[in-house]
Amino acid sequence: MADEIVELSLTGLAYGGEALGRDENGRMTFVPFALPGERVRVEIVDARKHWARGRLVEVLETSPPRIEPRCPHFAHCGGCHYQHMPYADQLLVKAEIVAEQLQRIGGFDDPPVETTVPSPEPWNYRNHMQFHLTPEGKLGFVVADSAEVFAIQECHLPEPALVDLWPRMDLAAIPGLTRVAVRSGMESDLLVALHGEGNPDVEMHLDLPASVVWLGPGGMAVLGGEGFVISEVLGRPFRISAGSFFQANTALAAELVKRAMQALEVKAGEVVYDLYAGVGLFSAAMLEHGARVVAVEESNWACDDYEINLHHFDKVTLYQATVEQALAAIEEPPNAVLVDPPRAGLSRDALDGLVEAAPDRLVYVSCDPATMARDGKRLVEAGYSLENVTPIDLFPQTYHIETLSRWRR
Repeated sequence: MADEIVELSLTGLAYGGEALGRDENGRMTFVPFALPGERVRVEIVDARKHWARGRLVEVLETSPPRIEPRCPHFAHCGGCHYQHMPYADQLLVKAEIVAEQLQRIGGFDDPPVETTVPSPEPWNYRNHMQFHLTPEGKLGFVVADSAEVFAIQECHLPEPALVDLWPRMDLAAIPGLTRVAVRSGMESDLLVALHGEGNPDVEMHLDLPASVVWLGPGGMAVLGGEGFVISEVLGRPFRISAGSFFQANTALAAELVKRAMQALEVKAGEVVYDLYAGVGLFSAAMLEHGARVVAVEESNWACDDYEINLHHFDKVTLYQATVEQALAAIEEPPNAVLVDPPRAGLSRDALDGLVEAAPDRLVYVSCDPATMARDGKRLVEAGYSLENVTPIDLFPQTYHIETLSRWRR
């Protein structure tokens, strides 16, 4: 039953940021904001037959690695999960979790997981932040294990330029406004995106060094400045519109691209697919290696950015479509493929199309080791072998894990 109080000895960490341990009846119980080696008192909030989820009430015996969280909102806010853990331990834990996911979900006996690549900055690394709104219109985050939004006083994840920007935003009641995003680019390039329902009904007094746009069902309306920022990776500028995806950790994006190119082993004249291509981050590097690039991206905003970012290259074709649609239509077979799907991973149709394309080499960039492990099992069944997996810590202080894996047919 829920609402019972139990004492647990915690023995490990699960993917999702929770510590775990078994109660006296052998039931596995998951506890956020705790650490392996701790003895804790827990209130059960979700009880199932073979497992339960609890709320940390009290730490009875503290694990020696536990440190004081930097942020006063930690354990109330659902955004961070590991602030109570030294950063070196976070890196070790993430590699262990990737290996566990590959073993449990993918069926790999001894997965070749390498050491986690650390972020140059474990704090103030994010170039993109999204805020929800309290009923009073204040910027906030969602409470852990809740749909409630609370107003925040500080956050230690955004880049310094965003740390200076967001507290200065005073939002009066705006009809239809659902959330607010801020994004930083090169130098003093800043963008505020107001996500709303319907058309903008905004009276704006702008006393901020930032562009402002409204993103709604009808598209994007620029309220001030530009509708994009410019970010630089490996000396190359990329335009990123308010509605486009881009890696949130700019400092590690360059390392991710370099490692992806090494894993792809791109040779001049080869045909390389860039699937879920975004604004062209990986395509640009492929083209600089002399490849003939076939890119696929569904987002209108990202495709517009892609064309601008790569306009001076000529050995590239961009399909604005889903990956499933494009793979069924592209006739030029690839030598190598890079996929960077959303958190849900590859759909069955996308994976079937990929297998039918039969590239010799495949690089899979993933932000969810569980779906990567699931898709990896299917790849093995289709005749591919896993050569290595590298966790790259694009998201310090959180349970989120970016991985780059290399597969060969």
